[in-house]
Amino acid sequence: MSEIYDIIIVGGGPGGLSAGIYGSRARLKIAVIEMGRAGGQAATTEEMENYPGTFGGVTGPELMDRFAAHAKIFGTEIIRGLVVDLELDAPVKKLILKSGEVYQSHSVILAPGAEPRMAGINGEGRMRGKGVSYCATCDADFFVDLDIALVGNGDTAIEEAIYLTKFVNEVTMVVVHDEGVLNCNKASAEKAFKNPKLKWVWNSVIDEIVGDELVEEIVIRNVKTDELTRKELNGVFVFVGTEPKTKFLQGKVDLDEYGYIKANELMETNVEGVYAVGDARVKYLRQVVTAAADGAIAAVAAEKYLAETETFREQVLEAETPVLLVFWSSRVDKSISAIAKLEAAVERADGKLSLVKVNPFRSKNTAATYKAVEIPTVVLLDKGKEVGRLDGEFTDADLEKLIGEYIKEVFICCSN
Repeated sequence: MSEIYDIIIVGGGPGGLSAGIYGSRARLKIAVIEMGRAGGQAATTEEMENYPGTFGGVTGPELMDRFAAHAKIFGTEIIRGLVVDLELDAPVKKLILKSGEVYQSHSVILAPGAEPRMAGINGEGRMRGKGVSYCATCDADFFVDLDIALVGNGDTAIEEAIYLTKFVNEVTMVVVHDEGVLNCNKASAEKAFKNPKLKWVWNSVIDEIVGDELVEEIVIRNVKTDELTRKELNGVFVFVGTEPKTKFLQGKVDLDEYGYIKANELMETNVEGVYAVGDARVKYLRQVVTAAADGAIAAVAAEKYLAETETFREQVLEAETPVLLVFWSSRVDKSISAIAKLEAAVERADGKLSLVKVNPFRSKNTAATYKAVEIPTVVLLDKGKEVGRLDGEFTDADLEKLIGEYIKEVFICCSN
């Protein structure tokens, strides 16, 4: 069993590495577990024109190498391995690797990323790795001066098509939409239409990929006429979106119907101390810039969670005397008068009773644990165990009853 980390990050893409940078700068003990080269999908994308500051030829692999180096400089450990199982419900989380190694952490940031989605073309699976590819950066040099086809017309597809023209003879772009209609941004579309190596086939899909040991030709079907045509070429690149790599998380955290991790604006999942960032999270835009932002937010949220947890443990769970835990907010008038009553009671107790104040809007996990729905809510605890409570506005008599029933001798002593 390993030592206990403050945060373990599962996945070394831009979201995970960004979390590592922010967490390590806060002097937390951080580890990133990544099965391959750090950088995720961004490390396989040659054209990187939409991340601020990368104009002028900075590639995806170069940018991700900088992310990784930045994280290491501040002390982030990068561990090679594949997480196959997790135990997340306990205060100390456990991560089990395929190798059998077990790592422990007080909090976890899930950044498993996503992988290219197959297009579902006849022959696609059989020819994968034999001329069918999902990564231009990885495989472009296998197709120097050859003819290829490309499936997809979103931002990534068009960027990768333009990159491929640096190597291949010709790229046949098979697009399901009417002529001139693409799903990418206008700047990329204009650039693509000007590229002489990109040839366009509109209102069409690839019906079949044909070949024996290698791709030899494709069958193109016009979606309006059902007419079939055959075209000889040497490869097919597919860019039709991604699928989250979250199968190992089923039953561990809440996922949506497509397998993406549900998380709020603080990147919190439904499990306390567990966060989700990057392409595997339910979100509107999946780009390097949004993954990096996710990672920064998650690391800061986890840092605050750890500080809150440590303080709570010391002041409440390990307290020598009974504790009045009050959930209050300066925005709720009736909770201000409640604080005054509680402080007076604690002062009368002369050290035999303590008061811990919690803002439920900032400490949502703690509020949920103690079912603090109304503001104020007062929970009387002894060695971490709840022994009484007041939900909502209360009187002096209510407070005296709460305290007196449990620590009668203290309250009577100190109220005379």
